[in-house]
Formats: sequence, C-alpha cells, structure tokens
Amino acid sequence: MRATVIATFFGVFLTCTYTAKEATKKTKKAKLYVPQIDCDVKAGKIINPEFIAKCPPGCQDVKHRVYGTDIYASFSSVCNAAIHSGIIDNTGGKVLVQKVAGHSGYRGSFSNGVRSLSLPRWRESFLVSEGKPRKGVTYPSTLEYSSSKSTAVKSEPKKPEQDLKGTKSADTANTSEKASDQGDTARKERQTTPGPTPGTEMATTTPTATTTTTEPSTTVPQPTTAPAAPRATAAPAKARPGLHRGRDMGSSSVHPAYASVVAAAASKYAMEIDSWKPGLSLFDTGFSSKEELNPKPLESISQGNQNCKVDLSFLMDGSWSIGKRRFQLQKRFLGNVAQALGIGSAGPLMGIVQYGDDPSTEFNLKTYANSKDLRNAIEKIQQKGGLSNVGKALSFVNKNFFLDANGNRGGAPNVVVVMVDGWPTDRVEEASRLARESGINIFFVTVEAAAQSEKQNVVEPNFVDKAVCRTSGFYSINVPSWFSLHKVVQPLVKRVCDTERLACSKTCLNAADIGFVIDGSSSVGTGNFRTVLQFVANISKEFEISDTDTRIGAVQYTYEQRLEFSFDKYSTKQDVLNAIKRISYWSGGTSTGAAISYASEQLFSKSKPNKRKIMILITDGRSYDDVSVPAMAAHQNGVIAYSIGVAWAAPDELEAIASDPAKDHSFFVDDFDNLYRYVNQLIQNICTEFNSQPRN
Repeated sequence: MRATVIATFFGVFLTCTYTAKEATKKTKKAKLYVPQIDCDVKAGKIINPEFIAKCPPGCQDVKHRVYGTDIYASFSSVCNAAIHSGIIDNTGGKVLVQKVAGHSGYRGSFSNGVRSLSLPRWRESFLVSEGKPRKGVTYPSTLEYSSSKSTAVKSEPKKPEQDLKGTKSADTANTSEKASDQGDTARKERQTTPGPTPGTEMATTTPTATTTTTEPSTTVPQPTTAPAAPRATAAPAKARPGLHRGRDMGSSSVHPAYASVVAAAASKYAMEIDSWKPGLSLFDTGFSSKEELNPKPLESISQGNQNCKVDLSFLMDGSWSIGKRRFQLQKRFLGNVAQALGIGSAGPLMGIVQYGDDPSTEFNLKTYANSKDLRNAIEKIQQKGGLSNVGKALSFVNKNFFLDANGNRGGAPNVVVVMVDGWPTDRVEEASRLARESGINIFFVTVEAAAQSEKQNVVEPNFVDKAVCRTSGFYSINVPSWFSLHKVVQPLVKRVCDTERLACSKTCLNAADIGFVIDGSSSVGTGNFRTVLQFVANISKEFEISDTDTRIGAVQYTYEQRLEFSFDKYSTKQDVLNAIKRISYWSGGTSTGAAISYASEQLFSKSKPNKRKIMILITDGRSYDDVSVPAMAAHQNGVIAYSIGVAWAAPDELEAIASDPAKDHSFFVDDFDNLYRYVNQLIQNICTEFNSQPRN
C-alpha cells in the first residue's frame, strides 16, 4: 500500500514538473515583436515615450540629420542617431529610445562616420541605447505616430490601468483619423495621459474640435474647449501650455511618466521640412488660402515663437520707382510678416533697413520685442525715395546690422530678406557673396519683374541667382504684383523659420580655407606618399567645397617648395579630389620651416575675408631648419595650424607648429598606414573649435 502511494505521489510530482517546464518554455518563446522604422523617422514623430524599434540597413546618410551628442534633439533621425552613438552600425539593428526633456543646447560632433549638428535649444530630447527591454517595462509592438495616420499601440496584456491607457490611445488614433479630413497641414489637438499613479484618480481629457497646425508660422484659431471629465487634481489642466514648454518638463513636480508623455505629445509641434521642389512656381507650393492671410496670434509676447529663433533684417525698398501706394502695400506686408513670425525675446527678432540711394536703419533687432509694437512702428515708416541700390544696402547690413550692440544674439541664424520692386540699380553679386561668407542667409522677394522690353535696362541680369546661395527656388520668391504680396506671407515665414534648411550660415564645414602642407622628402617614399594623399583626400571630401564655401589648397615641400594648387583653382569637390590624386611625389630633404613661410605667402595671404584659415601639415621627420619662428608668424596672421607627425617626426617641432592648445592641434602616428585613424578626430576638433567661437 505504501509503495502504491509513493509511486502515485512520484508520478504526480513528475507530471507537475513537466507541466511547469513546458509552461516555462512557452513563456520564454513569447518574444517581443519589434516594429521596424524607416531611416528618416524622427523621434519627435513617434508619440510613445519609450519604445524599441528596428532600423533597416543603409541609414548612415547625411540627409538623415542628427542634432546633438549622446542626448539628441527630437527632430533627429532615430536610426542615424543610433549609428552616431555607436549602438548600431550601417547594417541596422534594434534600438531602445527614451524621450527626455528638452535642452538649452546640443553639441554637434563627428562619431562613427556620422556628423551630428549643433543646435541652440529644442523642446524635447531622446536617448538611444542597446535594443534590449528594460525590466518591468512593456514595449509597444506598433508605434504611434503624430501624423494623420496614427495607429493604436498594440501591446502585451496589461493591468487594468494599462488597459485604460490603451483605450485612450485607440481613441486618440480615431481622433487623428478624423482630423486628417481637415487637410495635411491641420491636426486635431490631442492630449495623451498615462495610467494613474497610486492614490490618484485617472483624469481624462476629451479631444477638442480645435485645429492647430504643425508649422510655427501657421494660423491658430482661438481654441474652443469641449467639456472635460471631472478631474481629481488641477495638474492635468496645465498640460496645454506645457506643450509649448516641453523642455522644462524635467523640472516639473508631476509624475515622470506624465512628463514623458506630455513631452512626446509636444513633438507634434516640431517644424516640418518645407516640401519645396525646384521648378515649382510660388503659387503651386501647396499653401492653402487659410494659411496665407491670418497671422498666428502670439502665445506669449515676452517669449515669442520659440520654434523660430532667428535674427532677421528686412531690406525695404524705398525707391521712387515703387510709388506711394505700393510702398503702403509693402508696409502692410511687413506688418503681417511680423505678426505671423511671433516676435519675442526667445523667438524671432526683426529689424528693418530702408534703402534708396543710401541705406539707413529704421530700427534694429533689440528695438521691439513683440509683434504689436513692431507693426505699429512699421506703419510710421516714411518713404526715402531715390534709386534702388540693393548691393549698397547688402554691404551696409553685412558691416553694420548684425552687431551685438544692435541685438544680435550670436546663437540665432542671421537672415536678410530683400524686397525689390522690379530690379536693382546697382550690382548685388559681390555684396551678396561677402554677406553669405559672413554667415548671413539671404532671401529675395522680387515684385513685378522686368518685362521683355525692360530687360535692356537691368544692370545685372539674373541678379537673384547671383545673390542667393542656392538657386533651387527656396531662397527666392517672385510675386507678379504688389497686390498679390499678401499671398506669400506664410510661405516666406515658413522658409525663414526652417532653420534646418538655412544652409547659408557659416559652419565648420563651409567656412574655411584649408591649406595642406605635405612633406615630399626622400624618407617618405612613393607608396607612403600615396597614403598621405589619400589621407588628404579623406579630410577634404568631408567639407562643403565651392568658391563660396570651403576652399582647398596644397603645397608640397622638400628643401624647396611647390604650390600644387591654390584656393581659387578648383571650386567643386570632385575637381579638388582629382587634383589631389594628380600630385606627383617630389623627393628630397626636409625644410619644414621654409614650407610654413611659403604656405603663408602663397596660400593664406590670399585667403578670403571672413574665412577661417586652417593649415594641416603632414611630416615624417625632423626639419633641417627652424619651425618655431615661421609657425609663430603664421599663428599671428590668423592661421590655425594642425600638425600630423609620422614615424620619425620630432614631437617638440609638432607642438611648435600646432596652434594652442597643442594637444588638440597636434597628432602623432607610428606608421603611415595608421593615418586614416585621425581623419574623424581631426575634423571633430576643427568643428568643436569652430562651434566654441562666436558666430560673427
């Protein structure tokens, strides 16, 4: 009997053990489904505050922009940010994304083959890490996007409070689908709330019928709020203004999950890229009549539109050719632009220069800090009269307007919008080039262009294309009549505020004259010399090369010196790379000091104004002459010197050649084949140094 009981018990035990193991296996097999995202998806477009996503191969591309280092602005590409941080490579992979509060500054850097850009501030940030779930966190299997095609989040079975949150997400998605009927530029305003915290009743918000737009410059009608469900606390009621202050959420006293979700909802309001295509006429750009006439009311007079922090100067045409009536139309247009921009101390600031025979400042950037006062001041402007000397006005603005004393903020892009009736009476090309090289983005608004019979009177044909930095049509707007000018208020504001596309500002990649000083002595050898040229080419191709952007020159030296090509010889990247490839090995002694003096005279003395002069010297041995005196003279003349030593190069000479601090401007490698390792470091140091200096 006892044996039977023991056998029965043992059988039951084995059965339970087997069942438990099978259950464990099933549990282990239940893996999280990871949604895939495209390379161009920005973190701000995904509402989920924390998620895991799979990036496809091939996301390491300059068109997928990244802002920041370690902590990224939310309108960065998720996948390219993950590559930049080293979480994945260009073959793709899983990434864990966590939304955090916005920052007052994002530092650009070059890492893992991706160059991230700097940014003064943004309302929301995110972190990337290895794509493994964190303990106790449930991740969505479908991501919810802040677009008209929002999809409800599908997730694993939840607790009751999580189910409630999932229901809200589904309701929100339905609201978004209805909102899509209002047009691509309008969306339902939506507030997402997380599950309730212990001891706090869930407060729900009924989506309103109010429409808002994603563009910072677009009209926002006065809100009409639908009745909301009873609330346990007043905190959720403050969520609406919080949408405009997402970067401050980190210091809020509300629950962290709530802050994250509100910050995620705020990303709906991030600026979207202007879908301008070359060749489209102004009136085919897709702007609806609703956007054209109604300027956006200010959220806060003291702060302004924080999504559009630019320092803006309008060059107002005061010539006699415009006439009194059209001058009044121009003033009305400028007033509407000021209202649509949302002028404020933390947003755009605007000044006006009127030109005729000579330019004069009507008021500068710090004169008015809100749109109302600015509009009133514009109404009082009196017409100057005279000719239409646009070139003279651009030179005036370049030298006198964007100064600290006039309210220039340094961290904000400098933008000039030139209003022209017909055509200028002087030349604009040279003045525009100098202004662009000072970091000024130039827009032209031309009204009533010259008729065929009048073109013989135009001083400079195609003056607009010669003045702007890109001829794609983004930087120029032509209006057929002054009476149609009101239609371009929103298109112009949209472009001016699109800081991501203001490509004409100075950056570390487009504002330098870079001269390579290359050791061609006998100790280098033919094979190693080709390796040095490849190193030079790898650095050069990272820069934006043109006659108005970065320019490249090269000197080879032994006992003697030879100018391989000057800064003005080649104006395209491909021509520069071909020229580097054609440099022939010289062979001889090593007179590095004389080579530095030669480069100063033959290259850098002919550098353009407003260009950073950068010398990159590569040598493999000790010089037969003194290097310290020629290097000091170059430094005093504004040359930033980097020294690259290989094999037998003397460390004391490398430090003497390099600019201060030497540790950031001097590098040493033991073998020519290891030169490639310093390409990224050298470019990063050049950019870090540039970004640490004042813009102008």
